[in-house]
Amino acid sequence: MRLPAQLRDTDRLLTRRAAARIPPGVGKALSAVEEMAESSKLWCGAATAMAWLGGWRGRKAAAAGMGALVVAQLVSNGVCKQLADRPRPPKEWFPHDEADDRPDSSSFPSGHTAAAVAFTAAVAPTWPAAGAACAVPAAMVALERVQSGAHYPSDVAAGAVIGLAGAWLTHRTPRLVLRRWL
Repeated sequence: MRLPAQLRDTDRLLTRRAAARIPPGVGKALSAVEEMAESSKLWCGAATAMAWLGGWRGRKAAAAGMGALVVAQLVSNGVCKQLADRPRPPKEWFPHDEADDRPDSSSFPSGHTAAAVAFTAAVAPTWPAAGAACAVPAAMVALERVQSGAHYPSDVAAGAVIGLAGAWLTHRTPRLVLRRWL
């Protein structure tokens, strides 16, 4: 994947700064949240809690969140990663061993970020308080993906855009289409 020189240089600079300036304790907290979000466990758990405790609004928010998450995952991991063959940031840039535990797939875009943003952005219009609560771990996941060496900032930004598009699409899907599927 070819990036304009200025974007590539900015990506490298921000990645190195994140690796060097995030304190180890914060890095461990970010990693713990990312581990919970691995395979969308965190978002599935949040959707379950919303559906169980939130009544009609909780079920609607959970369904929107999970629908947007599926769309974002299909686009980011099923399409974009297959088309973009961007290597992960070099392991030498990171003063910790987290860079050793990362996938071999394309760095672009961040599927974790796409899922986190999609879920959060889809939940927020239906249940703003739940959306605000989800925004904190979503932001932590996005930051962790750069700090850990799994992604460049532009990968995370692209994942966020995909997540927002997934949420937008989910809220724009006509009810009639959803009723046919469900």
